[in-house]
Amino acid sequence: MEKVILFGGSSAGLVDVPAPQPKKDWALVKIHAVPMCTEYKSFFAGQKVEFLGHEAAGEVVAVAQPGRVKVGDRVVVMPLYPCGKCIMCVSGNYIHCENTHSFEAFTGSREGCATYAQYILKPDWLLPAIPEGVSYEHASLALCALGPSFGAFQSMGLSAFDTVLVTGLGPVGLGAVVNARFRGARVIGVESAPWRAEHAKRMGAVVLDSGDPAILQKIKDMTEDRGVDCALDCAGSVQAERLCIDATRRKGRVGFVGECSDDLVIRVSSDMIRKGLTLIGDWHYLLQDYPLVMNVIQESPVIDLLISHVMPMKYFLSAFELQSAGECAKIILKPWE
Repeated sequence: MEKVILFGGSSAGLVDVPAPQPKKDWALVKIHAVPMCTEYKSFFAGQKVEFLGHEAAGEVVAVAQPGRVKVGDRVVVMPLYPCGKCIMCVSGNYIHCENTHSFEAFTGSREGCATYAQYILKPDWLLPAIPEGVSYEHASLALCALGPSFGAFQSMGLSAFDTVLVTGLGPVGLGAVVNARFRGARVIGVESAPWRAEHAKRMGAVVLDSGDPAILQKIKDMTEDRGVDCALDCAGSVQAERLCIDATRRKGRVGFVGECSDDLVIRVSSDMIRKGLTLIGDWHYLLQDYPLVMNVIQESPVIDLLISHVMPMKYFLSAFELQSAGECAKIILKPWE
């Protein structure tokens, strides 16, 4: 099978490797849609990465034994390799499993564990079915495009009565706009990249420039000086995280889904005790909420805007450039074109 490798420096390409084989309750999936996430950062950092990507949708083409899926099933490939047995997995919070499988120890090779490839091997319980009439491209949005914000909004109880602030309008942030608008919430977005700001406006958000020194006051002016009911940081920067806390009203809810390598200072007295905020960290959604995510994909009037580009996997370098320039929403790669 073909897969993408980052060789290090500014070198990357497609290589041929052996296709994995199904084993026990792990099924072989032919990948038809690969949503791109943050892999471009590894390329521009000059890193060497042999196993790239964690999102996919495709078709089951082989199984080792009867199980939850069969050959021909169209499925979404959920991320990671959790154990399926611990309390986190059983409760649906498999993303937080602390007993993850060793892919190589189980299969004898690492080939087939990543999604920038033509095939992937996955436990069958992590392969929920794609509803009839939903394309592979749209189904793949049930992963990082919609997943983090959906999980966060479920935890927050975001509703049509709320105004929500979304900082960072990259693919995850634009997914948050889709999720929030589907719930009927009013959305205030924060973004500095012109393409993404305009795209979020097309989705129905009011967008402010993150570089505006008066941004906090503008948010207060838009909310009768109370602040937003909820805020979700998708930017992964301390400045954005701090804005979410400062712009949220008393007894409001703040969520964080953007990875950040720097430390945010939280003032326990003024932020937590006197303001009464609820702070939430979220990575994905409960597995049993997958049908609800699919409902967003099937019913949202702006879901098509969440995919800005679909291209053959061999053009992944061009896709990296688009991501780096901030001139895209979710990009979907096609491994067989």
